[in-house]
Amino acid sequence: MNELLVQTSWWVPTYGLIGAIATLPWAIGLVQRTGQRPAAYFNLLMTVVAFIHGGILFRHTLGHESQQLSVQWLNAAGLQLFLTLDISTISTGAMELITGLSLLAQFFAIGYMEKDWALARFFGLMGFFEGAMSGLALSDSLFLSYGLLEILTLSTYLLVGFWYAQPLVVTAARDAFLTKRVGDVLLLMGVVALGTMAGSFEFQDIYDWAENADLSPMTANLLGLALIAGPIGKCAQFPLHLWLDEAMEGPNPASILRNSVVVACGAYILIKLQPILVLSPLALTALVTLGTVTAIGAAFVSIAQIDIKRVFSHSTSAYLGLVFIAIGMQWTDFALILLVAHGFAKALLFMSVGSIILTTTSQDITEMGGLWKRMPATTFAFLVGSMGLIGLFPLGGFWAFWQGINAFWYDSPVLVLVILLVNGLTAFNLTRVFRQVFLGDSQPKTRRAPEVFWPMAVPMVSLTIVTLVAPAIFDNLSLIPDWELINPLSVVLMVTSSLIGIGSGFAVQFNRVWARPIQEPFRFIQDLLAYDFYVDALYRRSVVLWVSTLSQIGSWCDRYIIDGAINVVGIVSIMGGQSLKYSISGQPQTYALTILIGMTVIGLLVSWLV
Repeated sequence: MNELLVQTSWWVPTYGLIGAIATLPWAIGLVQRTGQRPAAYFNLLMTVVAFIHGGILFRHTLGHESQQLSVQWLNAAGLQLFLTLDISTISTGAMELITGLSLLAQFFAIGYMEKDWALARFFGLMGFFEGAMSGLALSDSLFLSYGLLEILTLSTYLLVGFWYAQPLVVTAARDAFLTKRVGDVLLLMGVVALGTMAGSFEFQDIYDWAENADLSPMTANLLGLALIAGPIGKCAQFPLHLWLDEAMEGPNPASILRNSVVVACGAYILIKLQPILVLSPLALTALVTLGTVTAIGAAFVSIAQIDIKRVFSHSTSAYLGLVFIAIGMQWTDFALILLVAHGFAKALLFMSVGSIILTTTSQDITEMGGLWKRMPATTFAFLVGSMGLIGLFPLGGFWAFWQGINAFWYDSPVLVLVILLVNGLTAFNLTRVFRQVFLGDSQPKTRRAPEVFWPMAVPMVSLTIVTLVAPAIFDNLSLIPDWELINPLSVVLMVTSSLIGIGSGFAVQFNRVWARPIQEPFRFIQDLLAYDFYVDALYRRSVVLWVSTLSQIGSWCDRYIIDGAINVVGIVSIMGGQSLKYSISGQPQTYALTILIGMTVIGLLVSWLV
């Protein structure tokens, strides 16, 4: 039975792909009489099968050593490529987290996108999404992992651009795809270089090579920077962070996965690459530096947003910044528990956000208010998700932040301040949104807003329960330490930062004036944060401007120099042919004389040039 589970483990990522293929008859219009719902049910059924199979596999791996399942994919000209899966507690647990959240997100999407004309296409893309992430969780090959990351990039492009009839959506999908491609190209260089030096793409072989690798400092640093470039783009870290904000133009059920587990896939790859990154001190320093800049900057930017989805997209970048700090400091335990706690809480927050958007037909928090009376389940879900995201005892965020503060307490106290600052700013931001949306007087768009119906309420309530019992899950997986090991001062500081953020959120008065203050310096500060420190404008005036200028120069050269030279040759040929046709006499001796003269001239020219 155990051997059978290992041998069939590769089926779990395949279920999502089977579900995606099953939606094609409806997605391309071959089946129209039944409507698009059967396609959604097929895909949902395959996700249920993947969740059950993955759960059995996860229970089997608890307390057992990891096992590998390898299949040779290519053997040509001395090049051997294997598709290798790692069947361990961590990999199957990550896969089960992905399939579980995908199941809830798809169930939620049945209600959220009930009237969408392209429901089958959406569920097909979600199956594609799920299959790539599940495969990435199990992958034990750098070659396979890179291929699955590329599938995620394609899936992101297609889901962000789902409503392609809207020009802003098309622009957002294009920007998300191109931004990720920048990191992916650099990552490909690192993958090829690492595979060449190590002689294999299998992670275990690479680890063995890294233990005795003797690289020059420049080679090691360039290799490390190339390997972290891809995850920087995938995790929306500075300077490749702008795409996640624009990706909020896609459907909300896709945002549930994108902000909880999709962005975590890049960090998961970084964790697996850590034994190689140790060879590059510059790469580790870059991870800590970029993570710190993103965590603090995104936390500040999120408090100035009025679009409710963009509020939480910047919060996602901030939390992934903390994960980058943990990986750069080689504290993978903190990174893993933070990814899991953040995944549960952020998915729940985006479910509640989706409920709000559907019932109010608005994403502007300044147009909302008083929803707690009309949407009690959504209100409770938002509160639980918020508490699970910050350092409030006893939910998952508390234990995740405790791990980080305990890890950096003695060696890097500055990073402890970063964690406390991000936690406080997040608490302030969540309180601000809660007051604006759920408390206060009802606004025109919220006076008649009903609670969502059961296809959306069931997954939201289910995830609320999961978030509440997350500490018990962590305890069963031995992620929560004994009370004797807990530093009381670190707990006090963490809870205090949370309470200060919550108290400040309730103390500051928010109204429509705050949406666009007219007083200086408040107007300047809010504009600075609302426009993400003008990074987008800086890109347009630097990188985009240079690329556009070079493209225009290349276009001009192609049109007037290259095409001009070709046109001159063509015109000369035409004129020469037209003029020579009048010299046709029909006398062979004339032709022979012409050839002789021509060859003589060519010979004289060649001898003169030589």
